[in-house]
Amino acid sequence: MNWTPSPHLLERILNFALQIQRIAAPTFHEGERARFVLERFQNENVTAVFSDSVGNVYARRQGQRKGFPVIITAHLDTVFQAQHNQPAVWKGDCISGPGIGDNALGIAALFGILWALEEVPISLSADLWLVATVGEEGLGNLRGMRAVVDRFGNRVLAYLVLEGMALGQVYHRGLGVRRYRLKVETAGGHSWVNFGRPSAIHHLARLIAALDSISIPRSPRTSLNVGVISGGISVNTIAPLATAELDLRSEDPACLVQLTQQLLQLVQKSRSEGVQVSAELIGERPAGHLAEDHPLVKLALECLHEVGIKPILNIGSTDANIPLSLGYPAIGIGLTYGEGAHTVRESISTPPLRQGMMQLMCLLDKLQTWT
Repeated sequence: MNWTPSPHLLERILNFALQIQRIAAPTFHEGERARFVLERFQNENVTAVFSDSVGNVYARRQGQRKGFPVIITAHLDTVFQAQHNQPAVWKGDCISGPGIGDNALGIAALFGILWALEEVPISLSADLWLVATVGEEGLGNLRGMRAVVDRFGNRVLAYLVLEGMALGQVYHRGLGVRRYRLKVETAGGHSWVNFGRPSAIHHLARLIAALDSISIPRSPRTSLNVGVISGGISVNTIAPLATAELDLRSEDPACLVQLTQQLLQLVQKSRSEGVQVSAELIGERPAGHLAEDHPLVKLALECLHEVGIKPILNIGSTDANIPLSLGYPAIGIGLTYGEGAHTVRESISTPPLRQGMMQLMCLLDKLQTWT
């Protein structure tokens, strides 16, 4: 497909990303951003717009005939709480601000597709669904994408998952993730009067330190991270409660199971008189993959080559995990380059968006004749 987005289109997408970024959307609190997206979809050339019970926003561009649709998604939520959502700043070829690349630009690109269809001679053979999903980050547990896949199942041509950054990456493998909340409970008491009683914080600290005894393999790549610790009442109180949230990941599902078993064994060993210790599963992202020679993967690589970008096959934890885990055709792709993801210094480079939109529309075009 010989098409290059106009400077006006790219500027329109970037300005829309700025508008989206300014609306705080922490996981479980995406409502205001979702309403904004729904209202804007209603002004576009689409045949249906609605929200589902979990908060996803859908828009349908009708195709010429009945057939399996293409589903393109981008997640609404960010890792930032509202108080950390400072407005992004566009300076030169860079836009900086929390969540601008992950994933305000991804949401803006859903609209960019509709706007590009006014410029590109693509004839949609079947319906195109654009979906802004909730619950992709943190403990959202991909609940939005789970609802999308429940709705469409395997009767789709492809699921395409958009991320604002990571241009050139083709995520054809879903990284398995398990998340646990460790909870330690004791009687507590006064720090002086009851000194000697077990402290939930002290006990949890020893348990976390014991995690270093677990051998984490480098290959297949595996990780364990304690991301959140909380507990206690006051400086002069023996803590009756302390919790920690853990993130376990592995490229190999068997290694993830083994890591989980080692964690649970440590939890069991740490229990003692007057100390209750538990591990609650609070999130799970199932693994899955498409083969490198799968037609959808090959099309994605072909489109990147056509726009002058060397593609990289990769594994990631994204909304694509859900359809991949069920064996459905799905990939994740990026739109531009960026850095500082999940930090307040997050930023994107604006010029590469031209190639990002070119590869996206190229892929959409090729899918119209793919069976």
